[in-house]
Amino acid sequence: MIKMEGRMFGLLLALHIIAATIWTGGHIVLSLVVLPSVLKNRNPQQLLDFEQVYEKIGMPALIIQVVTGLMLAYRMLPDMTLWFDTSIPLAHGIMAKLLLLALTVIFALDARFRVIPKLSQANLWDMAWHIIPVTVISVLFVLVGVSFRVGWLV
Repeated sequence: MIKMEGRMFGLLLALHIIAATIWTGGHIVLSLVVLPSVLKNRNPQQLLDFEQVYEKIGMPALIIQVVTGLMLAYRMLPDMTLWFDTSIPLAHGIMAKLLLLALTVIFALDARFRVIPKLSQANLWDMAWHIIPVTVISVLFVLVGVSFRVGWLV
């Protein structure tokens, strides 16, 4: 478990958690409410409409998470070369977060440049196979974040 003092840490953590709430909550709604309707009705426009609205708050939330996450990691372990040292328990959580971020970026880029430009009734399941993993990854982000406090990984 990590105990850190300071107003800056508290502010960074609060921003990080609010952004995570927006990102993860939006993806849970997308996966459990919007996507089933889209697949049932075979309506790609419904998915595009949600994405257009959600992207206005979801992408800034993701950016805030990345920036505050890096700042929090740096405050916890200032020598960034140690972030990948498996002998340091704190590095396990940092590595997990960075791996989840890399996976999120890979799915996002593939969706943005390959799937969404050709989105139609024919490839809705291709988009679903992007949405579902990103939702699972976003929940894992939260669980890894919690582990910094409760000690699951660190």
